[in-house]
Amino acid sequence: MTLAAYRDKMRELPLVSIFCSCILHEPKEKPTKKEGVVDLNLCIIRDMEVIELNKRRSGQAFEVILKPPSFDGGPNTLAITPPRREPSLEEIQRKLDAAEERRKCQEAELLKHLAEKREHEREVAQKALEEHNSFIRLAKERLELRMEHNKEKREAHLASMLERLQEKDKHAVEVRKNREHKEESG
Repeated sequence: MTLAAYRDKMRELPLVSIFCSCILHEPKEKPTKKEGVVDLNLCIIRDMEVIELNKRRSGQAFEVILKPPSFDGGPNTLAITPPRREPSLEEIQRKLDAAEERRKCQEAELLKHLAEKREHEREVAQKALEEHNSFIRLAKERLELRMEHNKEKREAHLASMLERLQEKDKHAVEVRKNREHKEESG
């Protein structure tokens, strides 16, 4: 592919055409051909090499190789950090005191948190003990009530059995009397 075909392809890319049209709206004059410079009639791209690869059915292929940028006489872009000044003994002591204060605050907060946790555990254990004692007391009351009820039923049952037995004894005595009476009369 020729350079003109490549130029047309580059114009089809919207981002490249917008970018290049913003930089150089219209070429003012044709620059002379220099080695390592590709002219797209929109802008001059330095440090780029375009190699045309074999044609294929799907279209043409190019390999674009970007060379590392060169800074010939340009401004120094390295960020200059100001020299670090040595901290004074007072600053070091102030920072150590602040660190100690933060450590003490963290330790106090941790102890407070642990005390709250222990208090909560104590409350939970106390509540569980109260509930257990309440359950035992209610269970004892129900058991005593049930035992009393069973005792009353048993006593009533025994009383009824005793009454029936006494009635049978009376009936047996009457039957004997009647039999003796019949034997004497008969």
